Amino acid sequence: MVRSRNARAVAHLGIACALTIFLGACGSTNLPSFSSSPSVAPEPLPEVPATIRSDEIVGRWGLASFQNPSDRARTEAAARAQCKQPYVIGAGSSGGVIMHLADQATPLELRLKGSPSGKNYIGPPGPAGAEQDREIVSFDGRVLITRFIDKDAGLRYGNMVYVRCAPRA
Repeated sequence: MVRSRNARAVAHLGIACALTIFLGACGSTNLPSFSSSPSVAPEPLPEVPATIRSDEIVGRWGLASFQNPSDRARTEAAARAQCKQPYVIGAGSSGGVIMHLADQATPLELRLKGSPSGKNYIGPPGPAGAEQDREIVSFDGRVLITRFIDKDAGLRYGNMVYVRCAPRA
């Protein structure tokens, strides 16, 4: 009987140690919660309207790009010369514009999005300044300059210069 009491005490002590180690590990890992309270998702930020309207950029555009800011004037002239084969920005069915995303052959309806910082973006639905967006660097009604947010696309395409083509006579 003495042996069985000692064996039982050692077994209880072993179980207690194992539970202590297990419960100690619970505090440092992310185990699923079994509580009945639902997790609360953060509220989405309110959408900021762009200061440029979609209808302002719909039309026919000459398109060129530059990497070096000192090439901007030459690139605008090159874009103007592309009006023989214009890039067409169409009106989308839900208020956006029809344009290409980086490296996509098929144009999609994209949205003009504003940001709290005052910058404007063109991209798929979602927060402004997302990876697939392009920032509108400048726009004066005749010349639109954009830059892709994605670093790789930005390096490959540079600053995209759109020069509005004259309307057909």
